[in-house]
Amino acid sequence: MKKIMDFMTNKFAPKVNKIVKNPWVASIQDSIMTALPLVFVGSIVTVFSLLNNVFDNLPDFSRISDFSFGMFGLVVSFLISYYLMEKKGNDLKLITGATGLVLFMMLLYPTVTAGDVTFILERFGATGMFLAIVTGLFVGCVMNFAAKRSFFDEDTPIPDFVVGWFNSLLPITFLLLVGWFITVQLNIDFFEIIIYIFSPLAAIVQSYPGFVLSVFIPAFLYTFGISGWVMMPAIYPVYMAGLAENIQATANGQEATNIATQETIYAFSSLGGIGTTFFNINEPLMFGAPVAFNPYLMVPMWINEIIVPSIAYFVMSIGVVNIPTQSFLLWYIPYPIASYLATQDWRAIIIAIAIFVVTWIVFLPFFKAYDNSLLKKEAQEAEVGE
Repeated sequence: MKKIMDFMTNKFAPKVNKIVKNPWVASIQDSIMTALPLVFVGSIVTVFSLLNNVFDNLPDFSRISDFSFGMFGLVVSFLISYYLMEKKGNDLKLITGATGLVLFMMLLYPTVTAGDVTFILERFGATGMFLAIVTGLFVGCVMNFAAKRSFFDEDTPIPDFVVGWFNSLLPITFLLLVGWFITVQLNIDFFEIIIYIFSPLAAIVQSYPGFVLSVFIPAFLYTFGISGWVMMPAIYPVYMAGLAENIQATANGQEATNIATQETIYAFSSLGGIGTTFFNINEPLMFGAPVAFNPYLMVPMWINEIIVPSIAYFVMSIGVVNIPTQSFLLWYIPYPIASYLATQDWRAIIIAIAIFVVTWIVFLPFFKAYDNSLLKKEAQEAEVGE
């Protein structure tokens, strides 16, 4: 165990933190975090929609969800380009973000007729997350390259905003020509290509082993002081796309099949925080108890983050609890109420209570062992003091 701790602390953690601080990765993380309030709005609409089961003639707020959660990919396409330029120290971040948004819309492959442009609404949201990431990074890369090669000298008398116009004109033209060439000349639905490329990743995460690993790895890293958000660029788009597919399936009268969603995490797998620590904001416990770098409490946390997603996957796969079909990211709502709201299934309350009992049983002997070690340490310190 000591060798593992030394390796994670001195070799692995520094490398991971270096990756997290990389502008290309950090821009994706920051973009998703910035856009999350849109998903929260969709979650509020989900909670309010439950009242329709009790009261008749309530207003239909689903359109708000369509243009909050349903526009997540569109917003991210702007933000990734923007944040990448900001982290690279370039001034063209606003026009770069706007270009990312425009190219994203071109690559959505709309149907264009005389005086009319028709988009598929679902592509703007979580389903288009992978396209938004690819587009945002590509636009940021081209604009960053161009920003380092100005047409003017630093001491030019031409106003800065005019210099910015000319410096951005060429790369924007190039980017939009790329979009035009793909969608018009080649008549390629690039959205479908991106979905196909990332489908193996989605299939892995949606499988039982993949879902368990997607829950376990962030918790494992967290016990070594590495934020679980480091997994966000890879895992979160899959979770959101999975929910979007569930929503579309139920709207078409089909059954939801994607268990690996953020709603499942909030319903069961992160009961009160990463590692089922029973604190919705669990940093004080993780670093104050501490759980991090504490073998007594790290091990039960690892065990729970294998057991809990296994339980969640099992009960949903056999139909004991509904698979989430509505957005719900109100993580601060107490359990097991959150479990019900995330799944809209009262049986989720029973499963959440059962998970609480199981994880408590797992933690208890390790906690007692840790408590005994502290008592022995206090006794030894008292003897030395005498």
